[in-house]
Amino acid sequence: MARATFERFDELVETQMRNVFETLSEKDQRRFAALQARQLGHGGMGYVAEVLGCSTKTIRRGIDDLELLPDDPAAGRIRRCGAGRKKR
Repeated sequence: MARATFERFDELVETQMRNVFETLSEKDQRRFAALQARQLGHGGMGYVAEVLGCSTKTIRRGIDDLELLPDDPAAGRIRRCGAGRKKR
C-alpha cells in the first residue's frame, strides 16, 4: 500500500467534516469533497472519499465543477429531496 504524503486529520476534524458534508446539497457536497482532496494533495482523494463515505468519482466530478465554477450554468438550482431517478 502506498504511503500518503499528508497527515491524516484527527477524529474530531473528521467528524466535523462528515457533519458539514451531510448538511450540504448534492452539488455542494461534491465541491466540498473536491476542495478537501485538493488541499491534501497526492492521496487526498482516496482519503477524503473514505472519511466522507463518497466515491472518488464524486470527487472527480467536484473538481470539474470547481473548474467551471465562474461560468456555472446551474447556479442557484438545487434538486428537491426525493427528486431524480427512482430506485428500483
